[in-house]
Amino acid sequence: MAMTRKQKRLVLIASAGAVLAIAAGLILFALSDKIVFFYTPSDITKQNIAAGSRVRIGGLVENGSVVRDASMNVTFRVTDTETSLTVHYKGLLPDLFREGQGVVAEGVYQGNSDVVADTVLAKHDENYMPKDVADALKKKGVWQGGKTQ
Repeated sequence: MAMTRKQKRLVLIASAGAVLAIAAGLILFALSDKIVFFYTPSDITKQNIAAGSRVRIGGLVENGSVVRDASMNVTFRVTDTETSLTVHYKGLLPDLFREGQGVVAEGVYQGNSDVVADTVLAKHDENYMPKDVADALKKKGVWQGGKTQ
């Protein structure tokens, strides 16, 4: 029995949909290692994140923890008031970076409570804090108010 024009169209559309679904699945699988999730320092220690994993951590810059040297290396601690991680960064920090303020650092987790960051982001104004960081601090009960974006 021969297929009608309507049946041929339906087969063609179904085939194209299947090909697109397979292509989307392959793209997502290929990018799964490149996707960076947000973690608080407590999340990293509790979830046993593997050394060498790319991470994005957020929290507050711990008071008294910023150490700079002459070759633009900066070491500081990021805390969620429960746990702290040491961040090592080489380069210029944002102008608004300071102790006690919100920060997001992106880099590679070394497995020993150290992160070697290649990107450090600071808050934009007096009230700004990244939404993920603010939500995590609210969960911990240490949020001090202000806007999130």
